Amino acid sequence: MDYLKAFLVGGLICAAVQILLDRTKMMPGRVMVSLVVLGCVLGALGLYQPFLEWAGAGAAVPLLGFGNTLWKGVLEGVGKDGFLGIFKGGLTASSAGIAAALVFGYLGSLVFKPKMKA
Repeated sequence: MDYLKAFLVGGLICAAVQILLDRTKMMPGRVMVSLVVLGCVLGALGLYQPFLEWAGAGAAVPLLGFGNTLWKGVLEGVGKDGFLGIFKGGLTASSAGIAAALVFGYLGSLVFKPKMKA
């Protein structure tokens, strides 16, 4: 049942983003940044953690979850390192995900031979 819930929640988030892209003139980069910022704001307000516990990976994997991870990292970094934690905390908390994206992106480029669009 957890897999079904995660699939449905993640799918609903992605569907909402697709509707936003189709119905507005927002560029994909702005939509992605908006999702990360929304995840940070919802985390700061204490609303994202209960949603994350209920939805599981369906809420943790999309960009909203990345924003929440950044927020939690900054909060922990400020508690540990003071003002410097504002800059270090988010990167420390999300470093494994960022490294995985880089490594798997590189491996994918080796397998699929990317080309520039004409």
